[in-house]
Amino acid sequence: MKFKTLMIIKAIVCITLGIPAVAVPVLFYSFFGLALTPAGAFTAQEYGASLIGNFLLTWFARDIQDSIGKRAILLGMTFYNGIGFVVTMIATLSGLANFMGWGAAGIYLFFTVGFGYHLLKSPKP
Repeated sequence: MKFKTLMIIKAIVCITLGIPAVAVPVLFYSFFGLALTPAGAFTAQEYGASLIGNFLLTWFARDIQDSIGKRAILLGMTFYNGIGFVVTMIATLSGLANFMGWGAAGIYLFFTVGFGYHLLKSPKP
């Protein structure tokens, strides 16, 4: 998959999940079997804000050429999604999240592999 295509898909996923996480966190996370306290809703909204930030980064950097900046984005996205995968797997396997957790874990794994692939094949600065 081309880098630009991966960035566009990531942008779409981030904006699609980020807006409801900010706007209606209690409802949004209930689909994952999670009941949020007011403090949990606040944390979920902050996560939604980070998803919107990821949307902006991936959307506006989708045409970036090989550079130190591109490698930094690839490194950050690989680790961000890899950590998200591990955390989501732990939550799902422990029974905290329902079957929707598997979908979220799959999304994180897809992006970990995609960004990791581009990181490994990109030239060193």
